[in-house]
Amino acid sequence: MATLYFLLDTLKQAGHRITPQRKAICQALAESKEHPSAQQIYEQLRREDDTLSLATVYNTLDALVNAGAINILGDAGDDALHYDADTEPHVNLACISCHRIVDIPSRYVHHLDEEIEQTSGYRLLGSRVLYYGLCPNCQKKEVSKGSAAAQ
Repeated sequence: MATLYFLLDTLKQAGHRITPQRKAICQALAESKEHPSAQQIYEQLRREDDTLSLATVYNTLDALVNAGAINILGDAGDDALHYDADTEPHVNLACISCHRIVDIPSRYVHHLDEEIEQTSGYRLLGSRVLYYGLCPNCQKKEVSKGSAAAQ
């Protein structure tokens, strides 16, 4: 998981000034156990800083993605891009009902990367693995709805 120091240093190395807004965005990412969208970060931080713009959030996230400090994930069934400050090889699981994304460590991701490099000749710079499905809680809700409808 990326630390606040690492994210700020990445921005500095990419030539960006460290403004209070950028620092707050990096802190929100570093402290998050979730995979927030730009809108979620904006709404969280806007409560404390009404000068923050959604464009600043997107621009900061784009700079961090371009520098390889964070990953951008697809949507979780909610039409929003989500961001992941954990760049170590792992699998992400997205629930298409509640839109929660969880990390699953997998020893196989590293082997898959090696196989892809050997087969394709590419030198991989990173990867994103995002599986979609229904989480256990949403599966229970579906069963409950089905039971109630059958009665």
